[in-house]
Amino acid sequence: MTTGALGKLYQDGEVIIREGETGNCMYVIQGGQVEVLLGKGDEEVCVAVLGEGDVFGEMALFEQDVRSATVRARGEVRVLTLEKKTFLRRIHEDPSLAFRILEKMSQRIRESNAALRKALGGTHAAG
Repeated sequence: MTTGALGKLYQDGEVIIREGETGNCMYVIQGGQVEVLLGKGDEEVCVAVLGEGDVFGEMALFEQDVRSATVRARGEVRVLTLEKKTFLRRIHEDPSLAFRILEKMSQRIRESNAALRKALGGTHAAG
C-alpha cells in the first residue's frame, strides 16, 4: 500500500478490509477494482467486483459491528478513506449524500435477495 496525495494505492491481492474486523470508515474507489469476498469455511467466495466511483465499508458508518466481508485489490487500485466524523460533516453540507448511500445499500440488498432467491430456487418477489 502506498499513500498518495489523495487516497491510498493498493497492489493486486492486498487486503483493504477484512471480514470480522471492526470498522469506523467507508471507502471510495478512485481508480481500479476490488473484489468483495465472503468466508466460507477455509474458502473465500467472490460476491462482487466493484470499480471506480463505487463505495464499500459503508455499513460501519451506521452500525457498530464487525466487517461483513473482506475486500481485496484486484490489480492496482486507489482508494479514498472516509472516516465517520468526516462523513457526518459532509452529510450536513450535502444531505443528498446520505440518500445516495442509502440508495446504494438498498440496491445491494435487492441484489443479495435476488441471488438468494435464485440459489433457493424460488421466484417470489418482495420489497
